[in-house]
Order: sequence, then C-alpha cells, then structure tokens
Amino acid sequence: MEMGVSNMLTGYLLGVDVGTTSIKVAIINEKAQLLGMSSSSYKLITPDQDSVQIDTEDMWRAYLKCIRLLKIGKGIDLSKVVGISISSLCPGLAALDENGKVLVDPIIYSDRRSTEEAEIIKKAVGVDRLFEITANTAMAGAMSGTSMLWIKRNLPEAYEKTRYFGHVNTLMAKRMSGEFAIDYSNASYTNLFETTGGFKWSEELCEKTGIDIHKLPPLHASTDVVGGLIDKDMIELGIPQGTPIIIGGGDTACATLAAGVTKAGDVCESVGTTNVLTICVDEPKFDRGFINRCHVVDGKWIYQGALSHTGASYQWFRDNYYQEFLTGEIDPKYVFNLMNDDAAKAEPGSGGVVFLPYMLGERSPIWDPYARGVFFGISLHTGRKEMNRAIMEGCGYGLKQLADIAEKVTGREIKSFVSIGGGAKSTVWAQIKADITGKDIEILDMNDMAPIGAALLAGVGAHVFKDVYEAADMVERKVYKYIKSNHDYDEVYAKRYKVYTELYPKIKELYKVGSNLY
Repeated sequence: MEMGVSNMLTGYLLGVDVGTTSIKVAIINEKAQLLGMSSSSYKLITPDQDSVQIDTEDMWRAYLKCIRLLKIGKGIDLSKVVGISISSLCPGLAALDENGKVLVDPIIYSDRRSTEEAEIIKKAVGVDRLFEITANTAMAGAMSGTSMLWIKRNLPEAYEKTRYFGHVNTLMAKRMSGEFAIDYSNASYTNLFETTGGFKWSEELCEKTGIDIHKLPPLHASTDVVGGLIDKDMIELGIPQGTPIIIGGGDTACATLAAGVTKAGDVCESVGTTNVLTICVDEPKFDRGFINRCHVVDGKWIYQGALSHTGASYQWFRDNYYQEFLTGEIDPKYVFNLMNDDAAKAEPGSGGVVFLPYMLGERSPIWDPYARGVFFGISLHTGRKEMNRAIMEGCGYGLKQLADIAEKVTGREIKSFVSIGGGAKSTVWAQIKADITGKDIEILDMNDMAPIGAALLAGVGAHVFKDVYEAADMVERKVYKYIKSNHDYDEVYAKRYKVYTELYPKIKELYKVGSNLY
C-alpha cells in the first residue's frame, strides 16, 4: 500500500441515491472504481396537483431490489461492503415518531401545499433576516420548513407525535442504523439552519416560525458515521451487520463531489431537463440569485444556479416543431442530432431572436413562479432553425448571467467549468455556451454521479479514504470532449445578452396580469 494510507481499510463502498422517481445504487472499491450500478423506480403519492410525496415503503422496496440486482446480476460479494452512504433529492421532508415510524411520507421539492406557510415564514422572520441566517428564502416545498409548518397547521396530531422531522437521508439512516441524523447540506434547505456559519439549528428562526427546535434531528458532517447496520433485510442480502452507515448529503452536492468540485473556484454544470451551475466557495458570501448550501466538503459552500426548463424547452420544441420526424421507427436521439445540425446552420445571434427559457416559472436568478417563455425579435425572416438555435443561446445567456453574479460575489474569475449529464454531450450546444460565456468547457463522459459521490463519502467515513479530497481525486473522470470558447461572435452575443438581461425586468409585471391564463 502507499505510504500514509497503510492504516486505511479495504473493501467495497455502497452509495445510494434517492431521486425523484427512482433509486440508484453504486458500489465502488477502495480505488474508487465502479464495480456495478443498478436502478429501480418507485411510486410517488400525488392525490392532487399540489401534493407530491414519496411512497416510503415502495422506495424501500426499490432500494432492496437495487441491492439484489447488484448481488445476483453483477455477482458482487456484498460481504465485502465496509461502508454505506446516502445521496438524496432535496428536500424530501418526512415526519418520524420516536421509533422511526413514518407519520408523514417525504414531501418533496415540487409540492406546493405550503405556499401560504412560505409567506408566513417570510413575514414572521423578515426576508432579509432569513437570508442573513440561512442564505436562502422561504419557498413552498423547496425549503422544508414550509412543509413542517404546513404539517403543524394541517396535521396537528402528526405534529404532536413527531419525534424528529428529517429529510430522506434521515429516514434512510434511521431504517439502516436505528439512529436519527441529518447533514449540513440537507439542513441548508430547511429555513431553520444557520447556513452562513453557525452550523446549528437557529433558536431565533424556530421561535419566530413556531417550529419546535427539539423536533429537528442531530446535525452531522456528511462523512460522519451515525451508526452500524441493523436492518434485517439488508443483512439477509449479505451486507455485514454493523457496517458503518454514513449520513451523506444532497444529490447535487454528492454529484459535484464525484465530478471533482471540492475547492473554492471549482465550477460544474449539470445538463438535463434543467441546467444547474454549481460553484464551490470557501467563504459564506451569498447572492439571492442562487440556491445556497453547505457542501458535503467540510468548510465549503456551494452556490447552485438552477435554470429550470432549458432541456425541457428543447424537448418541447422537438415535440411540437419537429414532430414529422417523430415516427415509431426513428430513434428520438436522431431527431435531437437533426435539430443540432439545424441550429449549427443558423447564424450566431439567431437572426435577432432572443429566447427567455422561463417555460413554467423560474428559479435562478429571478425567482418568479409567474414567468413564462418568450421568443423576442421574431421577423418575417425567422425560421425553425433560428428559433431552435435561440433556445440553445437562451441557455447560454442564462449561464452567463449566473456566472457573472458568481464572479461579482466571489471576486474570482471563472475561466472554465466541467459539464456532466446526458445533455452535456451536444457539441453544438456546448460550443454555443462556451462562446457566450467566454468559458472553456470540459465535458465529462459521466452520468449518474450522485450515487458515486455518496459512495465516496462512505469511504471517508469508513476510513477507506483519508479525506474527501483523496476520495474525489481517485475517481477516473473520462473527458468526452474539451470545448474551447471562440471569440469570433463576441459582438453579436454581447448585444443579444443585453436584450436577454433587460427584457425580463421590463415585462415581469405583465406575467401577473396574464397569470389567470395558466
């Protein structure tokens, strides 16, 4: 073994990622090599359009199925597992009694029942004071304090019986180890945690919002062991009793750890239905344009700029304006490639068309649920390929806006960023983003990073890796493509970017006028 790590353990590490509708489990070895990954879907509870909860029992069934798939399908020897950690969608707010029984299934980020409670919190605390302590605002579902207050006001019996409110990793850790816990990256999304440096539950916020501070679980760093495995189902599958359970963190934080975002100035873009720009910092200086949280790396925070509907906008355009190609025999990927070719044929600047990608409201940086998409500057010369490219450019302008804010807050220039996720591999789109932002992009040939990030945290907690930096450095990150920014079109993109940033403030009041249309 290498010098300095002779006291480190060897063995397998299991990372579980609880996503919005499915669970993924990854198993890596002590060299951070992936031995196998499996996934299984589970049901959501959606009795009406405002309510979205995880079916806890179905989620647990899916988790056990994933482990079985790795044991039987991949032939992985589960007796070699020496650590387990949890990545989870955030938030997913569950109410648990003293025995860990689920009183309220996890209420996830897209649940809108607590809109009124978000306003109550903002009024009781004050928007500025709330941001000063938590680095965030109150938002229905997206910050779990609103859901806690909703439970107190609407399910008083459940509130009284609740021993602890927790996120999905709290629930999973309790099931596996018998111990209650939550990590700092998840606690950052509660509206009740001192994200900006206190690293504790805020007595002031609990008092003002009326949430009992004693119902908030013990706080831990993401690499902390909370207990040993006691779950009979997992032990029967071959994982040793007493295997350390490490609390883990939020899914984006775990994914960016696996992507190597561990030091101040590291930046990562994840591309899918949404487009999230994550920036790692080592000082608690924040901007309201971002969602802000503690990282799974101790002493670091991350800004998350979420463009909610960029990938979804492109899919919408495909489904409505390229439908003649969507026949049963043609692979949908072929249609995306065709669209990419069309976009490349349109001139940079899309012939004057600028697209605002706010198709169903937007988070970063405008935080406006009423906002909707706009094609601005259409003329009689505008065709399908210009509108197609305008969607791609709109995402580029949105990324530039977020990067500009981050550079202003941190005083640190972003020269390049890594890009992960299925949508990252569009070379045409990546080139457009690189040219508009002026940043080089390193596209990694990696998807499903969150369960790997969780497995890395398990490795640190179980003393397989010395620290998170060693763990992240061990991951082999294959580069799919390196995109260098091209400055040939700086002038036209600068003009369009000015339109992009100034258009929304000029029309935002009109969204509310027309909101009854949606």
